[in-house]
Amino acid sequence: MALRALKFASLTAAASGIYLYGNKFLDPNDFGVVRVGRAIATTAVITYDYLTSLRSVPYGSEEYEFLKSQIKELFLSFEDTPLGAASLAQVHKAVLQDGRTVAVKIQHPKVQAQSSKDILLMEVLLLVVKQIFPDFEFMWLVEEAKKNLPLELDFLNEGRNAERVAHMLKNFDFLKVPRIYWELSTRRVLLMEFMEGGQVNDRAYMERNGINVNEISRNLGKLYSEMIFVNGFVHCDPHPGNVLVKKCPASGKAYIILLDHGLYQVLSESFRMDYCRLWQALIKADMKRVQKYSRRLGAGDLYPLFACMLTARSWESVNRGIGQSPVSASEDMEIRSNAAAYLPQITQLLNNVPRQMLLLLKTNDLLRGIESALHTRASASSFLNMSRCCIRAVSTYQRNKSHSLYRRAQISLAEALSLWQINLYELFLWLKGSQLGNWVIALLRRMHHFTY
Repeated sequence: MALRALKFASLTAAASGIYLYGNKFLDPNDFGVVRVGRAIATTAVITYDYLTSLRSVPYGSEEYEFLKSQIKELFLSFEDTPLGAASLAQVHKAVLQDGRTVAVKIQHPKVQAQSSKDILLMEVLLLVVKQIFPDFEFMWLVEEAKKNLPLELDFLNEGRNAERVAHMLKNFDFLKVPRIYWELSTRRVLLMEFMEGGQVNDRAYMERNGINVNEISRNLGKLYSEMIFVNGFVHCDPHPGNVLVKKCPASGKAYIILLDHGLYQVLSESFRMDYCRLWQALIKADMKRVQKYSRRLGAGDLYPLFACMLTARSWESVNRGIGQSPVSASEDMEIRSNAAAYLPQITQLLNNVPRQMLLLLKTNDLLRGIESALHTRASASSFLNMSRCCIRAVSTYQRNKSHSLYRRAQISLAEALSLWQINLYELFLWLKGSQLGNWVIALLRRMHHFTY
């Protein structure tokens, strides 16, 4: 059955390929760090492929009828118009013969063959840029494309990633990851459970459907803190089209649906520990440790710029404490203007930091964009969740490295105490912002006044 799925894939993708270039389906995030190279040439190739293939499959012809028969053999129904499309593939909604509703992800024709040419073209163009602007270092783009593009082109790898992250985060009952139908999937065709919902940055959708925006933002932060700091296996494409939200009518519970598992970053233990400790230092505004761990992560003397890039805050806010105040309009404008002014230094940093950092920076930016759309950016809860995960990750690492039972007990006790302090502080913040908290504070003030 999987062979039949592969057989009709190229015809189906070609026949509906024009939707890739309509504004309705084009995803601007597809032109990120890893995808810059292939976007240069793939557009022209797939457009040409559409023009030639579609013209060669006229309505009512034998080839057209063959395509219809292949689809009918596999599916009870198959929607020709894709739900969404990007530079690698497009997704169609279909119903299997046994009644299951599925999402069918089909790789665009010639993408496999074209990918090596895309990378070569990108490498040549970047070498030319390097000759014109010697200060700009962009060759890491080629390295990342060579490493990640073959993985993204293998849909079986995407399926394995989906199953791994679903198992890894199974304790989060608010997370949904589509089930993979392996018996119908190949390297170029992926069939999975169909899931739908509103995009995670659509505040209006959440308000219409009674979904708590702050809860969604908090849970999204929990997911990514767990992936980055605790597990070191990170979904690196959380743009709004890949992260959906939906409220279950029966239970009233809001779910986060994580889609598109082709691009993951695996973090080494040493990198993950340095990154944990850096974020702990940033949250506590411990500048000595910020400098220490930024340097260990390749920032060198540019550690202030590195801290600003990670947090998307000004150096003044980093020194004061990133959790002390939200981002103001003037600070946001300052960051945007400085980004252009410090472009040579930024490119130098990107060239020097470990390659694992590059996709994390992209992921951070996408998550911040979601927080900005939901008006939950720089909330205290996000930093508290990060702190919890960092404490757990560092404590687990220390216990694994210790051979002393007494030392391991000390580490566990310190971990429990630190987590208890965070929980207590979170309770204080909740009381401070709630009606009950206001009532308690007013009562205490009255008692104090009565006493004196």
